Order: sequence, then C-alpha cells, then structure tokens
Amino acid sequence: MHAFDVLGDPVRRRILELLSAGELASGDIVAVVQKEFAISQPAVSQHLKVLRDSGFATVRADAQRRIYAMDAAPLQEVDAWLDPFRRFWDHKLDALATEIARGKRDRK
Repeated sequence: MHAFDVLGDPVRRRILELLSAGELASGDIVAVVQKEFAISQPAVSQHLKVLRDSGFATVRADAQRRIYAMDAAPLQEVDAWLDPFRRFWDHKLDALATEIARGKRDRK
C-alpha cells in the first residue's frame, strides 16, 4: 500500500498522532479511537494491521498486551514527494516566524 493511501484515512492519521508521542498499548489506542470516531474494536484493529503491514507501526508483546510504536521511515517517502512543493510555503513560514519573533520582541 502506498504511503498516501495509508495516510489518507483519518483514523490511521489519528493513530499515528497518538504513536508520535511514544509507545502505546493497543487497548489505549482502541479507547481513544473508539471515543473519537465511534468505531468498533475490530475496526481499530484493522487500522492497526494496515499501519503494521505498511511499515508505519511496529508491535511487540508485553505479557498479554500488544505495545505499538511508530516507525517514521515510511514518512521519508512522503517527505521526498513533498520536497518539490516546499517552495510554495517555505517563504510564508519564514515570514510567519519573523512576525512571531517581532511580536515577542514588542511585548518585552
């Protein structure tokens, strides 16, 4: 599955956001995702499987629990694809950083 196919789903993006903060047990992931998206535990498990199979997540056993972690390597494919487009927003982000710094300086 292509990286953009994986990232195109809001549930999988949310799971990756959760995992970006660190390892989580599958039960913790299920609890958050069920609350936010109102989907079943088997549906969350399917999304976790897609993330594992596509390389975005790893899993390890810890007694009865399954602990998930994010693997950022597939995001390099996304980053490489985005590279030619950065010119459209880099200068705007630089200008924003300048304005933020100016605002902080003015408050002092």
